[in-house]
Amino acid sequence: MAQKRIDTKAAPAAIGPYSQGIVAGGFLFTAGQIALDPTTGKIVDGGIVAQTTRVLANLHEVLSAAGATWADVVRSTVYLVDLVDFPTVNEIYGKHLGTARPARSTVQVAALPRGALIEIDLIAHIQA
Repeated sequence: MAQKRIDTKAAPAAIGPYSQGIVAGGFLFTAGQIALDPTTGKIVDGGIVAQTTRVLANLHEVLSAAGATWADVVRSTVYLVDLVDFPTVNEIYGKHLGTARPARSTVQVAALPRGALIEIDLIAHIQA
């Protein structure tokens, strides 16, 4: 199966041996995005609100680089260090996605890279 690597400077560069996204079989599979500022490479300040907003902005840029939008997203996984943040994340997520409503799982994890509070990955259908 042919694969196409997605790489955009508008989102943070990969911090390991992986790609921001891979298009294969008509789908975009994104790497998990944490709240890294694409310019500085550092986690944004401001707690869960700022981090969630940055994560969604990073994912938007990866989607755009692949020719996709939030309406093309079919699945997302949200990883939270503390589920007490779920209502806040859910509100920001809903506003950011507009009318898109992909299937989603949310799980609490012990820790995330670079001390992040949230990470999200996506699967989107790429229009032919």
